[in-house]
Amino acid sequence: MEREDMGSILEALTTYRNLPTVVLAGGVGGARMARALARCLDPADLTVVVNVGDDDRIYGVHVSADLDTVVYTLAGMEGPSGWGVADDTFTVMEHLAGRGVDTRFRLGDRDLATCLQRTAALDAGATLTAATALICAALGVAPAVVPASDDAVRTKITTGSGERLDFQEYFVRRGHRPEVAALDYEGADRARPAPGVLEAIAAADLVVIAPSNPPLSIWPILAIPGLHAAVAAKDLVVAISPLFGGKALKGPADRVMATLGLPPGNAGILAAYAGLLSHIVVDTADAADTDLSRPGLAVVATNTRLADAAAAARFGSWICALADGP
Repeated sequence: MEREDMGSILEALTTYRNLPTVVLAGGVGGARMARALARCLDPADLTVVVNVGDDDRIYGVHVSADLDTVVYTLAGMEGPSGWGVADDTFTVMEHLAGRGVDTRFRLGDRDLATCLQRTAALDAGATLTAATALICAALGVAPAVVPASDDAVRTKITTGSGERLDFQEYFVRRGHRPEVAALDYEGADRARPAPGVLEAIAAADLVVIAPSNPPLSIWPILAIPGLHAAVAAKDLVVAISPLFGGKALKGPADRVMATLGLPPGNAGILAAYAGLLSHIVVDTADAADTDLSRPGLAVVATNTRLADAAAAARFGSWICALADGP
């Protein structure tokens, strides 16, 4: 297994400005990876392809939770937990709760404004790609943030007790507590990649699979016809593990992978992305893992925590440097 101490390497890195790069992203980990790369790439060279399996209609508006998390983070306005809007108010939620409405899924007022803009655009006939571009323009986000598909793809969870839940019912309203016995991505088999997605992957010198939950955030992207094959055709595909000491810092990634039958720890990440990767980057807490050797796979251990924007930018520069070869 090839392993490197990146501490000294990061200090010596120069910034890449022209490296066509695609990131597959979902959730906070995906948003922070996109931000890390946005600090070291020309915006014209960065395309962030975002999971839409979490999308839902809530309070009468179209919620695209992962798209908004990525956009808010790139705009520098994300909330302290990595999602929502910093210093948002919840006046509308308070009024709804006062009228007996279930408000366990909380949208801040500024967040709701984003959803209202999206819903109005969709209801007027715009695609989700076009609606996302409008939101990016309004918030000053320069890199291309695109949904994996303009068609409806919805992640459905079958629990250990046999219930079938919408994603937000499982993840938010029930706090991702139920055991995930099976997943399906409703509509994925009929969906088409959003305009430009396949072209961006084909033109990319680097594809990064963000440290997102593989079954819940990345598999819904890869389930859309053509996307798995497009990624598999690339020579440089780097997955950043979302695990630390074999566990997720927060969220259910390790639990979901286990109940779906994937191997424990980072071996499960490799199994989740079998046939796709040239590199896997794991946290230093997993540097001693001896179960990751695969022919043609480079394994690198470093600090993969991306919450600190400056450290994340240096990390993004190092990821970009992989395109320059050994």
